[in-house]
Amino acid sequence: MKLVCSKANLLNGVQIVSKAVPSKTTMSILECILVDATNGEIKLTANDMELGIETTIEGQIIEKGIIALDAKIFLEIVRKLPDSDITIETDASFKTVITCEKAKFTIIGKSGEDFSYLPAVERDDSIVISQFTLKELVRQTIFSISDNDNNKLMTGELFDINGDEFKIVSLDGHRKIQMKNSYAPKKVVVPGKTLNEVSKILPGDADSDVTISFTEKHIVFEFDKTVVVSRLIEGEYFKIDQMLSSDYETKVKVNKKEFLSCIDRATLLVKEGDKKPIIVNITDNGMELKINSALGSMNEEIDIQKQGKDLMIGFNPKFLIDALRVIDDEEVDLYMVNPKAPCFIKNIEESYIYLILPVNFTTVA
Repeated sequence: MKLVCSKANLLNGVQIVSKAVPSKTTMSILECILVDATNGEIKLTANDMELGIETTIEGQIIEKGIIALDAKIFLEIVRKLPDSDITIETDASFKTVITCEKAKFTIIGKSGEDFSYLPAVERDDSIVISQFTLKELVRQTIFSISDNDNNKLMTGELFDINGDEFKIVSLDGHRKIQMKNSYAPKKVVVPGKTLNEVSKILPGDADSDVTISFTEKHIVFEFDKTVVVSRLIEGEYFKIDQMLSSDYETKVKVNKKEFLSCIDRATLLVKEGDKKPIIVNITDNGMELKINSALGSMNEEIDIQKQGKDLMIGFNPKFLIDALRVIDDEEVDLYMVNPKAPCFIKNIEESYIYLILPVNFTTVA
């Protein structure tokens, strides 16, 4: 095999597919990136058997061929080469020579025939949304998934499609958008890792689309010249809708930036790993936020618009910060029932809803 391409094209392609290279594996071939120039185009592929990414890059194929190269070494070599054309040449013994201007690297690859290709997935059941929309939906929900491998469903997000409504649900919140077209109802649970990696490599262009295809066991994302294939998480997702009560005894409208800044300041007095709550005291005169820890105490008042009863409630400040950071509205509405019931942060249209459980501050503070 012999091919030539610009450093920019090659580096971009290698960085995209390297997201699917496993950090630990007993199969050394999975630590590689497949360079396939057998069918008139240069394809790069990585696959950890749960997530696979394939992208096509522009370049000149002088001699057709295929080779699997160690992903870490390949990426570092390409990254540190001059900004010029790169030539990759292999022989029958898999010796691979990478040259760029006066730099020349020789590494030993592996047979491309041993590589685990992406599974063939039917594209019959698909939806289309903009890259920007998908990137935003993931950004605004991914923080609330769990890293608890004991329950796989908690490590994923629910894609709930019904007609022209597309809802993404993670454990503590969900976002909802209207799509241009209408689709048959479907619900699948997508691994959080997959969505994280898709979000990183997705350009996010508002004028470009992503085609998302579904099968019983896989989901496929196609955009630009990139294909991402991932296994789905099996099982029925938590019935979040049953938790989303519209009842409330106290409603508060508050400036998001001011509220977030106040909570952020309060966390200065909380050591990492400490579970000290922030106590929110809501009265007609405003909202007082208090925190008391071994490092000291803080209290601050914020102007609010209040409906309903006075309330004192405690929260883990991190959960409030995570939700507020991804909300773009200038003001946010908080809906609460009592100190032991969930607090909902949502807008009137309910295009987003974040559910935050309170902390029993009488025993923790």
